[in-house]
Amino acid sequence: MDLVLNICDDLFLDRVWAALLPVSAFTSSPSAAFIQSSLNNTQSPIIPDATKWSQLISYIPHPALPVELLSQPALATSLVSAWPREYIPRQILSLFAITLIGIHILYFTFAWLSYRYVFNHEMMKHPRFLKNQVKLEIQLSLKSFRSMTLLTLPWFQAEVMGYSKLYTSVEEYGWMYLIFSVAWFLLFTDFGIYWIHRWEHHPLWYKWLHKPHHKWVVPTPFASHAFHPLDGYFQSLPYHIFVFLFPLHQKVYLGLFVFVNFWTILIHDSDMITGHPLETIINGPAHHTLHHLYFTVNYGQYFTWADRMGSSYRQPLSELDPIHDVRAAEAARKEKQALGKDL
Repeated sequence: MDLVLNICDDLFLDRVWAALLPVSAFTSSPSAAFIQSSLNNTQSPIIPDATKWSQLISYIPHPALPVELLSQPALATSLVSAWPREYIPRQILSLFAITLIGIHILYFTFAWLSYRYVFNHEMMKHPRFLKNQVKLEIQLSLKSFRSMTLLTLPWFQAEVMGYSKLYTSVEEYGWMYLIFSVAWFLLFTDFGIYWIHRWEHHPLWYKWLHKPHHKWVVPTPFASHAFHPLDGYFQSLPYHIFVFLFPLHQKVYLGLFVFVNFWTILIHDSDMITGHPLETIINGPAHHTLHHLYFTVNYGQYFTWADRMGSSYRQPLSELDPIHDVRAAEAARKEKQALGKDL
């Protein structure tokens, strides 16, 4: 996340923070004037030309300003913030804003594309498809984003402060390791998510923790992030833990972060296309559709190996496709209408 923060600082955040907390507000404020008078051994003056905004923010905590700015306020400029890039409160607030905006963009972009072009809208006629379900899925997702972002902030802040094993140059570990790290990331996180997901189905906490996500028996792509905030956070832990245990290139990590959200949306499109060559290896939309229908099968995220190892694998078969329930319900409705006309 330090890569994203640096890019955003360069593009717009430096200007945003300079506008919100300009260093000039602290060199022309009563507090700065007191310091200046102390330096000059004179009585503290009252600053008549300070703006209301400057007066309002002048006592906000900030790192120590250079003595030359305090002794010569004319050197201060509104283009520089009193909160520099390395100031932790600024980093935390910036990360919160970036993450919250970013997840909204990813969610609505990929979920809408999947809903528009991949999701079979016939599934909305399924007997277990809820009234106003898409609206409810979106509402729960938006409600969860804020809490999940707050829970995730310590991990991102630790990355920015250099505690992770993220690296910037391919030459540090070479191309072979870079390729290996992608495969290892997927295997490591898939294994972790499998057991976290399965643990969330334990009766002691399933009802309040994970059941909100299983409210969507026939999910749409908008259900991908519609869960309890702790549910989403727990299942994201393997992604964060990985970069504190194993080296991973910054740009690769960013790409994988986007991919993870894309994949999460993709497997919630209720698709039951079966018979493809990778069906027994990749835990795709058909597998996850069965998980929502039967609850205790196919816990994995990307692959089927963990489910096979944990005896929770169920093979997607065309006869299990929930579209059959849709067509059966439609046929029953038409039969009922026909009987009504005959009467």
